[in-house]
Amino acid sequence: MPSPSPKSLILLIAAALALLLITSPPLCEAKRKSPSPSSSSPSFVGTYGVNYGRIADNLPPPTEVVKLLRMSRIKNVKIYDADHSVLDAFRNSGLNLVIAITNGEVKDIAASPAKAMDWLNENVQPYYPSTKIVGITVGNEILGGADSGLAEALVGAVANVHGALRMLRLEERIEVTTPHSEAVFANSYPPSACVFRDDLMVYLKPLLDFFSGTGAPFYVNAYPFLAYMSDPQHIDVNYALFKPNSGIFDAKTNLHYDNMFEAQVDAAYFALEAAGYPNMEVRVAETGWASAGDPTEAGAGPENARIYNYNLRKRLFLRKGTPYRPNRPVKAYIFALFNENLKPGPSTERHYGLFKPDGSVSIDLGFKGLVPSSSTPYSLIPFKRARERGWIALVQYSSTLLSCTFIFLALI
Repeated sequence: MPSPSPKSLILLIAAALALLLITSPPLCEAKRKSPSPSSSSPSFVGTYGVNYGRIADNLPPPTEVVKLLRMSRIKNVKIYDADHSVLDAFRNSGLNLVIAITNGEVKDIAASPAKAMDWLNENVQPYYPSTKIVGITVGNEILGGADSGLAEALVGAVANVHGALRMLRLEERIEVTTPHSEAVFANSYPPSACVFRDDLMVYLKPLLDFFSGTGAPFYVNAYPFLAYMSDPQHIDVNYALFKPNSGIFDAKTNLHYDNMFEAQVDAAYFALEAAGYPNMEVRVAETGWASAGDPTEAGAGPENARIYNYNLRKRLFLRKGTPYRPNRPVKAYIFALFNENLKPGPSTERHYGLFKPDGSVSIDLGFKGLVPSSSTPYSLIPFKRARERGWIALVQYSSTLLSCTFIFLALI
């Protein structure tokens, strides 16, 4: 075999260098896969998130859910427990994850700081920081419920979890909160008249004092759908759906509201201000609209669900505030990612999902389902995947093709 010419040697060396570059992970990708414990990140990126409930027996595995979330470009996710299969699936995904201490665990954790540390050692330490845990919710809708013992334990559980995080030097990186229902308010109309219930202030005052000290937001579950369903004779459905309507006028503040969602958020701000916490952020832990329901559940249906979720998403993406807090963008977790077939209660409870259990779209907001397109030629799949990963990956893929061409030319 004749020795290669100098030109051929140059081509071969260039090809080898190109292949070495391609097969080595980019520096930015290496950093992304190995997040540093010392680097803090916000607990909520942008303004849009989703609740990933799993009271069902037919949902995709968590690894497929991560794919779905990334395809949909949803970066903030909240779950209602600390399931290890979910925590494992979220490793190196780059997705913000809020995990939860369930209502059934609250009393034990309130009773002992050691229990709080045990919980963190089991559910946070083995996963963080590769799983981007940014928050822990302690219970859900405890205040205003029937269990006074649970209400009494709430602030102690919150304090113990935060204390354990501080011992692990994670208190600046993992936020501790608790979501509330509208039941904590004595009234909410008009927004400026909203105050907390007197009988709950014995629990709310120390809790709000604690959150004021840590900088945590006040989480509220805000459902215009539920308000409309409870009184469809007197509430304009267009007001609940962000559609054109005359809205309401708050005479005390001279503020006009053209949608109920903003009115509910501002009502929480007014209640906090009246209680002495004017600087606390209100964040929406749940909001959504059911795509199906029983005949008695007014407003439930696919078109209303699509309109509410579409208009809400559009409104959140504007990153604007409310009439009363115009400079503080509203952040919200949508309820929910999937329809959950095992949820108890009326039919609406099982039909809030943006997606069906098979990963196909339930409420059409322009998201893609889990099923890949069959129209993509197999030979173009690597190119398509590279394009989805960004311009760096696209350049790398193109370099691979070019390098192979160089090798071919050098050998002929």
